[in-house]
Amino acid sequence: MEIKERKSPFTVCNVGAWSMTVVSSVGIIMANRQLMSPQGFAFAFATTLSSFHYSLTALVCLVSNAVGYSPSTHVIPLWELILFSVVANASIIAMNFSLILNSPGFFQISRLSMVPVVCVMEWILHGKQFSRGAKMAVVMVVVGVGISTVTDVKVNAKGFLCACVAVLCTSLHQIEQLIGSLQKKYSIGSFELLTKTTPMQALSLLFLCPFIDFYLTGKFLSNYKFSSGAFIFLLLSCSIAVFCKVSLYLCIGRFSASSFQVLGHMKTICVMTLAWLLFDSKLSLKNFLGMALAAMGMIAYTWAVEAEKDATNSKSHRNTKDKISGELASSAV
Repeated sequence: MEIKERKSPFTVCNVGAWSMTVVSSVGIIMANRQLMSPQGFAFAFATTLSSFHYSLTALVCLVSNAVGYSPSTHVIPLWELILFSVVANASIIAMNFSLILNSPGFFQISRLSMVPVVCVMEWILHGKQFSRGAKMAVVMVVVGVGISTVTDVKVNAKGFLCACVAVLCTSLHQIEQLIGSLQKKYSIGSFELLTKTTPMQALSLLFLCPFIDFYLTGKFLSNYKFSSGAFIFLLLSCSIAVFCKVSLYLCIGRFSASSFQVLGHMKTICVMTLAWLLFDSKLSLKNFLGMALAAMGMIAYTWAVEAEKDATNSKSHRNTKDKISGELASSAV
């Protein structure tokens, strides 16, 4: 009974952190859709937008630190912060290039490939084992989201290379750095870690974004004519991004990289549903069937992971009980 009472608050925190991640991620996707789509305000500067997101997040974190709300008490070596920023920014930039150079179908396939890539990398780097139920659930999620989202698939050499770099950098970032590595290594809180990592990412992206966006669009930001609506949605996107980054770091250490990827596709399903409800997007029977399969896969994956945890805890409890019994028997002799 005591164990259940101890687990309950932790479970509530997990649900809260994940819910905040899903809601903020869906919100920023919807805001960016209105800001960046040709039917909206046609703001085509994706890397610049990312730099604005990180800049506002860094500003919020630094102000919070200055007023004493989140004091900085830990030191992370500069080279680790630089490595963190390089991998994270490579992921962002390569993803933007992949989005521009590839067809929507192949871009979505590259995103889906992150799930098996993360699983394989966790197995290679950390020796993580996956149960048969977890593997089947991963397949269900990937196939379901693929059925729902993949349409035309065209591949070219440059796009394929950018997609590979994006997948590898994102997977490495989540496994080795993002998902709890620095937090566990230096016993640092999620918000303090966010405060230490975002300023360097913001500065480096602000420096690189004019060149990258000019290469992708042939235009500089100064060529864009801001309207009041575009400015409002830009502020909205940046504001939601702060919550998105905070919630992302709250999830650090709570979920494995593979779980983070699998459950992350919940956002894809939510976006498709909201687009259908709010923007009159058409959903075919194929879309509905794919979404249903993906949802069942997510439920099955959650069940499989919880079953693995319960089995591990039961085994640990039995081993502890046997050890105590052995010690008592030895002392009695």
